[in-house]
Amino acid sequence: MLMDSEDGDANHVDSFEISSASSTVSSLFSSSDVDVSSNLSITSSSSGEILAAAVVPLTLTVEREGEEGRVARKLKKCVGRNKGVAWGFRSVIGRRKEMEDAVAVVPGFMSHTCDRVGGCTNPGSGNSVEISPIHFFGVYDGHGGSQVAKFCAERMHEVIAEEWDQEASNGCKWKQRWESVMSSSFERADNEVLSEAAAPEIVGSTAVAVVLSGCQIIVSNCGDSRAVLFRGTESIPLTVDQKPDREDELLRIEEQDGKVINWNGARVFGVLAMSRAIGDRYLRPWIIPVPEITFTTRTDEDECLIIASDGLWDVMSNTEVGEVARRILRRRRRSAAGEVPAAQVLADSLIEIAVGRNSSDNISVIVVDLKSKRKHHHISSSS
Repeated sequence: MLMDSEDGDANHVDSFEISSASSTVSSLFSSSDVDVSSNLSITSSSSGEILAAAVVPLTLTVEREGEEGRVARKLKKCVGRNKGVAWGFRSVIGRRKEMEDAVAVVPGFMSHTCDRVGGCTNPGSGNSVEISPIHFFGVYDGHGGSQVAKFCAERMHEVIAEEWDQEASNGCKWKQRWESVMSSSFERADNEVLSEAAAPEIVGSTAVAVVLSGCQIIVSNCGDSRAVLFRGTESIPLTVDQKPDREDELLRIEEQDGKVINWNGARVFGVLAMSRAIGDRYLRPWIIPVPEITFTTRTDEDECLIIASDGLWDVMSNTEVGEVARRILRRRRRSAAGEVPAAQVLADSLIEIAVGRNSSDNISVIVVDLKSKRKHHHISSSS
């Protein structure tokens, strides 16, 4: 199912019973919103693969004159064009009494030409007229209740797609357009929580929204959930935790007569341990739904992208997660069709490690395997 790599199986992670509850999952493959009683133990997890065959094919050859006549040469492709994308996720309640995390996985939530999305690494190769699926991954860590997190999981990707269609390019650069789209989408989602009475004003949620194109990883973040790219032996944070004691955030809060109080960690007015979020109307203007946005160009060295709530990051560093990811992915990518994808094995393993390290929070992990690749594709004519 996946590309060849090192021999052997992944090191086994000892399993144990984990009390968990289902989160809202938005996916083209599956969708669930399960109410779970306190005496029922289940796990919310899923995996899938987005084949490279989903890309509309385009001939990428040109002819050039040489001394020996016409010769054909292949043009370089976008990094992600000839690869599928495998993903897996798991979301558990852990040691909390309530499940307030939610996860969204939406393969192909947008479909545009490479030049329209922006950031094509080979704009002269013909990719600019190739229609490619754009994928969405989101992790939402609720607080005060699960309503805002569930709302974001169901709605945020829809809002982003709508805002992209409404945002005129007007000759602006692609990064500026995405920044405008992400900012307006987070603001709109926040306003819809209020206008649709989706949650009380004391309920909020972090939001990490990831848009994956053939060439770019675009991340929009509010709160202290986190997205990290693992490239070769590097761990590259794509978000910076928005904590109240972060120097720039502390200054912003205090300039608006707010206070950060150390109460089991730095908290806005001793209540909230983050400085930005969707919802939390009772803490405006100190808690804001204004995202920080990053752009990262994909390379052939990219191993995987991991998006997770702080239930994971509280007990594992980026470096530790990267070590586990590289070991498991490289040894499991030779799995035959029908077996559990490497991305799902990694998501399950990270959850088990976090629970084993006594994480006190809900834990949600999405793993996107960026090296996923089939040697042979058998494409059905039916959709």
